Amino acid sequence: MPCAAGPRPHPNPPEPGRTHPNPPEPTRTSPNPPEAHQNPPEPRRTPPEPGRTPPNAPEPSRLPPNSAEPLRAHPNAPEPGRTHPNPADPPRTHPNPPELTRTRPNPPEPGRTHPNLPEPPPNPAEPPRAHPNPADSPRTQPNPPEPPRAHPNSPEPGRTHPNPPELTRTRPNSPEPTRTQPNAAEPGRTQPNPAERSRTQPNAPEPPAAAMAAPSPPPRGFQFAIDRGGTFTDVFARCPGGRVRLLKLLSEDAAYRDAPTEGIRRVLQEESGVPVPRDQPLDASGIEWIRMGTTVATNALLERRGERLALLVTRGFRDLLHIGTQARPRIFDLEVAMPEVLYEEVIEVDERLIPYRPGCCLPEKETLPLLESSTGAALLVQRPLELAALRRELEKVLARGIRSLAVLLLHSYAWPGHEEQVGELARELGFRHVSLSSAVAGMVRAVPRGYTACADAYLTPCIHRYLESFRAGFTHQLREVPVLFMRSDGGLTPMQHFSGARAILSGPAGGVVGYAVTTYRREDGQPVIGFDMGGTSTDVSRYAGEYEHVFEASTAGVSIQAPQLDINTVAAGGGSRLFFRSGLFVVGPESAGAHPGPACYRKGGPLTVTDANLCLGRLLPDYFPRIFGPGEDQPLCREAAARAFRDLAARIDAFNDADADAGARRPLSVEEVAMGFVRVANEAMCRPIRALTQARGHDAARHVLACFGGAGGQHACAIARALGMSRVFIHKYSGVLSAYGLALADVVHEAQAPCALRYEPAAFPWLDGRIAALERECRDALRAQGFAGEQIRTEPFLHLRYEGTDCALMCSAKGHPPTPGSCRAGDFHAAFTSRYLLEFGFTIPDRAVVVDDVRVRGTGSSGISCETPVAPSGKPARVETVTRCYFEDGYLETPVFLLEELACDHAIPAPAIIIDKNSTIVVEPGCTASLTGFGDVCIAVGSGPPRPLGPQLDPVQLSIFSHRFMSIAEQMGRILQRTAISTNIKERLDFSCALFGPDGGLVSNAPHIPVHLGAMQETVQFQIRNLGEELREGDVILSNHPCAGGSHLPDLTVITPVFWPGVPRPVFFVASRGHHADIGGSTPGSMPPHSKALREEGAVFVSFKLVKDGVFQEEAVREALMAPGRIPGCSGSRNIPDNLSDLRAQVAANQKGIQLVTELIRLHGLPVVQAYMAHIQASAEAAVREMLKAFAARWGAALEAEDRMDDGSPIRLRVQLDPREGSAVFDFSGSGPEVLGNCNAPRAVTLAALIYCLRCMLGQDIPLNQGCLAPVRVLIPPGSILDPSPEAAVVGGNVLTSQRVVDVIFRAFGVCAASQGCMNNVTFGTARGGYYETVAGGAGAGPRWHGRSGVHTHMTNTRITDPEILEQRPPRYPVVLRRFELRRGSGGAGRCGGGDGVVRELLFREAAVLSVLSERRAVRPYGMQGGSPGAPGLNLLLRRDGRTVNLGAKTSVPVEPGDVFCLQTPGGGGFGTPGDGGDAEEAAEPPAQPSFAERGSVFEYRRAQEAV
Repeated sequence: MPCAAGPRPHPNPPEPGRTHPNPPEPTRTSPNPPEAHQNPPEPRRTPPEPGRTPPNAPEPSRLPPNSAEPLRAHPNAPEPGRTHPNPADPPRTHPNPPELTRTRPNPPEPGRTHPNLPEPPPNPAEPPRAHPNPADSPRTQPNPPEPPRAHPNSPEPGRTHPNPPELTRTRPNSPEPTRTQPNAAEPGRTQPNPAERSRTQPNAPEPPAAAMAAPSPPPRGFQFAIDRGGTFTDVFARCPGGRVRLLKLLSEDAAYRDAPTEGIRRVLQEESGVPVPRDQPLDASGIEWIRMGTTVATNALLERRGERLALLVTRGFRDLLHIGTQARPRIFDLEVAMPEVLYEEVIEVDERLIPYRPGCCLPEKETLPLLESSTGAALLVQRPLELAALRRELEKVLARGIRSLAVLLLHSYAWPGHEEQVGELARELGFRHVSLSSAVAGMVRAVPRGYTACADAYLTPCIHRYLESFRAGFTHQLREVPVLFMRSDGGLTPMQHFSGARAILSGPAGGVVGYAVTTYRREDGQPVIGFDMGGTSTDVSRYAGEYEHVFEASTAGVSIQAPQLDINTVAAGGGSRLFFRSGLFVVGPESAGAHPGPACYRKGGPLTVTDANLCLGRLLPDYFPRIFGPGEDQPLCREAAARAFRDLAARIDAFNDADADAGARRPLSVEEVAMGFVRVANEAMCRPIRALTQARGHDAARHVLACFGGAGGQHACAIARALGMSRVFIHKYSGVLSAYGLALADVVHEAQAPCALRYEPAAFPWLDGRIAALERECRDALRAQGFAGEQIRTEPFLHLRYEGTDCALMCSAKGHPPTPGSCRAGDFHAAFTSRYLLEFGFTIPDRAVVVDDVRVRGTGSSGISCETPVAPSGKPARVETVTRCYFEDGYLETPVFLLEELACDHAIPAPAIIIDKNSTIVVEPGCTASLTGFGDVCIAVGSGPPRPLGPQLDPVQLSIFSHRFMSIAEQMGRILQRTAISTNIKERLDFSCALFGPDGGLVSNAPHIPVHLGAMQETVQFQIRNLGEELREGDVILSNHPCAGGSHLPDLTVITPVFWPGVPRPVFFVASRGHHADIGGSTPGSMPPHSKALREEGAVFVSFKLVKDGVFQEEAVREALMAPGRIPGCSGSRNIPDNLSDLRAQVAANQKGIQLVTELIRLHGLPVVQAYMAHIQASAEAAVREMLKAFAARWGAALEAEDRMDDGSPIRLRVQLDPREGSAVFDFSGSGPEVLGNCNAPRAVTLAALIYCLRCMLGQDIPLNQGCLAPVRVLIPPGSILDPSPEAAVVGGNVLTSQRVVDVIFRAFGVCAASQGCMNNVTFGTARGGYYETVAGGAGAGPRWHGRSGVHTHMTNTRITDPEILEQRPPRYPVVLRRFELRRGSGGAGRCGGGDGVVRELLFREAAVLSVLSERRAVRPYGMQGGSPGAPGLNLLLRRDGRTVNLGAKTSVPVEPGDVFCLQTPGGGGFGTPGDGGDAEEAAEPPAQPSFAERGSVFEYRRAQEAV
């Protein structure tokens, strides 16, 4: 489709009477974030002017500091003029960075208002065009020269800008001074309105002027949209008359106090021609409005530089936020590094609310006060609020200088009375800021609500100080100027309502709004992928007519429960470092930062993606300022980058020469190595885009790639081609798109209320009333900001889920009008089921739907339109210069163009480079670039010539195939999660998917659930041996038996062979393993604590044909699942429908894997794909061999260790290392015999534990495949506890003995002390259902780290159920969580101390059966090198009659109402003798950590999958 040049419509025009759904955004997590794209939009001005404070409204600085309204500036905030210690990156040395404002050297003739639309380029697929770059504005006077300063696009700490734009750019031999660039419209020229414009196609006739959409009137005063990033501040200014100015300046500079104020000052000075002194407040009388996005909150959170804070929490839960979900973030890191909590002090409050339950049998139930909650459910006051003692505790905290307080009381989301009383007392005593969790994030789930309250109390005072400092730079402190800030959800809010919990993504949200408004075209509905590539990382998001939100996401280890745009940050930016490891090209996640920066910055920095682009000729040093080197006065150095690449190429050649099978190969050139790294970086960036599209059922090829940020233009064509996209769109303001997005955004006010009702007719009156009340709140709030009724839209949402599940969807009824059987606001049930079907591929028709929350989003339409069509030039595009640029086929003569000189009648054939003020755009061979009628760049992407690939090893292709193979496993997993029905698979994500070679050897496995590693390989290889020729196309095998590679019976493995025409045997295998909630056996959940034979643990499958000749064998599998019922004391599966649905989902996931494998084979040929499968396995083997050689050199050739189970069974290991070959023999001879209980571990579990240990000790990310075990021979005596007989019970071996195997391996190698060595399996239930959880303990210490307290370790990583969820769902959980905190002192002492275990107490409200399956109750977790062991665990039952009973490690016991189960989990062992400094090698620096933090739904999904 050609690139349109006509007027563009707003992406979300309101329907009559409908509100605009603006979903929330994800949190931004880069530790040293790149220039943040921040964007607060404003209200459209109609009398009274939108956004202007009404005459009688209180001044922002006089509003109450902690009212129930949104948080406002505190009256005791810093005095005017006080600067804010802004958590941005440290200032650069150049004091006065010139702004990037330039005029075009040859402005077009005045009077040309309509563009000559370009001819459609070949194969173009055009993105929607938005706001043009006016070409006919008068030329402004340049600024007087200033001293040289840091380039605005040079990287700062954590953000290396891959293409630093110049500040004072001159042509190579031209001494021209700095030019200001007003991208301005002529005074009086009107702009088309984005909400009303219609597009015209390039060859369509010009519409008459009368038919054009009504443009926005020119502003009466100055309008400023400012994105204040951590490194740079971008300013988009619209001057009276419509003229546009763009500036870019450093966010921190010694020459000025505040960057946004300085940007405004420069524009006012240059436009008026009157000097405006920096040391005096600016006259704000000519300013119409200011909109800002800022990373102040994000940087404070990342750098932990917020307000000193105390947490006030319900007694018994002082460590709830430290424990969190109990899952560790990186499962292969032995040092469990997690961000510390935000608070300094904890105050426990005597109070407790519990949900009312009709069946509750607690003795005191009848005497407890009953409360009616805001959710429609009732609560009991188990313990009233005690304020007298609390007052004394608060006074102590105040005496320590802490003035900010976060309050988290359980179930306060449903009844906030106790929190409100606490807040009132705290304010009375003098706390300046109090964040109540019920007010900040009034949603169920105590842990994320508590995190959100802490973040708000930690960050809001920082924001208020910054706002006071900003306002102090203007006359009258901007009281008469509407100032709006961008929130994380993509909407603007008045300055006095801007708070910490809603500010995390204030910066990047502006960029999403910017590309959504300028690129998306509602007429054809073609979705858009936003691609913002910066220095440290890349942000990826998606827009298809509505903003995609998440409602809980993590930033810097803090979960924020608030609407946030779904912005996904991945580890590939211009400053990402380049490595060659074990035959693989690796890009990131480490970043070079701004200091020393990339190698080409002349400061001795490492190789980065920027260096690769420079060596390939894609960056031109002549167009960069001379700000590099120690004196910051030199140009970029290509030779420094080339020299580093030559050294790396020599190392790669040496590695290849050492490969005896590789044969003779010519040396690699610098360009080949650099191009290889660029291709690997591109593939790394494609993976999250596939996760946002293909893995969710969208076709990536149907999307437009909207590219912005400094580095994206160099990679956009290649990425679009790899994803099958036909169009790349780069807006003319792409370098400041976040600031521009602020000018386009709307003002948003949201209101939300919790709920706990079913969606059914009886609840409709309550829901209608609550929706109406929230709509009134939104409308009143927007009217108070000056919006007229016709500018306000409201849209209601219900947070809905199927009863008994945790997968809730925030649903609008848009497109589903009300029916007689629905709410007045619309048919939310129809909206929910249709969206559930789209997301997951099925619905559950007979299941009730529950409402968790009611939400209304109010929008005040305020976006402006400031784009003007550009005139055609009537002559060919001028070539600035010609350079040699390296592409796939070698060097090509490549013309260079300046974007500012191009017109809409220019088409730029490839290859070409287009240079803008802030970025470089590479038009690769096979593509064609053109300008739209508004001055934006549209690139039509061709498919490119096919590149033949042979089976010989190519290190670049090896890295790309590694990504491709892993992507196959990942996409299989997303299909399985979407189509499964059970909680275990859909919500807990307890599954793995994998790809195997024709011999059954593992190729790629995702995600990395430790107990599944390598185990599925055993299963596939067993089927090959067992079935042989019986494996036919159309067959699918089901297996779970331990002798067939199973881990334990609930883990059902589905295997599908992949056939290829002309090949008689399978060429690959795909498999998926999922944990089914019940497959029969003696107890619900199929995990009995006292099983003595395998048949007691559920249904058994060895080589069962689940699909035969393409037909799903439902009756046969149903019969097999019910077979355990024939055994006395056992039952068949208790949930056959879920079993069948999940098995079908596993078959569907395998089919997706087959489809992706066959596509890869069609592209490259079977010999090539199988060859690279073997190459990748060889790469993993090489990495493990190097590790084993290093261990042999340090520890010697012979290692051994032993540990014992609680019953005395030994686990014994001898390791024989070969230092020359890098091989090892792991001999478990001497381990105890098979036991009568269920602690027998199948051989596959032992192999999984071994692979896990090898990966942890390796310390770097490698493909986890068959190659990891190739250098290792494993000897396990048959009939032992590690390789039991076929009929032995094994459920405990999977969850307990596996942990002991890990401890023994680490003890042999001496890498760390023992962790808790247990999963603490707890099950309880009634006739209505059961509940299962595993509980955290202490992690073992290492040579340079303390063990983490209250975390899961090694072979498990399950998340714990939130306390409020545990208590509020009566069908499943008849308990009250009485206590959940750290077991202080349980970690072993040492130079580095072991982590503490936890104490968890469950009060039973009804009679139930309690089962416990645990270890380390007798044998303590060992210490290492003189460190003390951790404390053993303890299982106690506190009877209601006062007796205390030790239950032992494994038991099943009936409990009565009022009984309390007290679980005390083991601590971790200590490392080293206290006071001992350790040896030099142990004290070495820890491995480099990524200099950014991932975020977004793709990251959250992967983190959730690893947390099982």
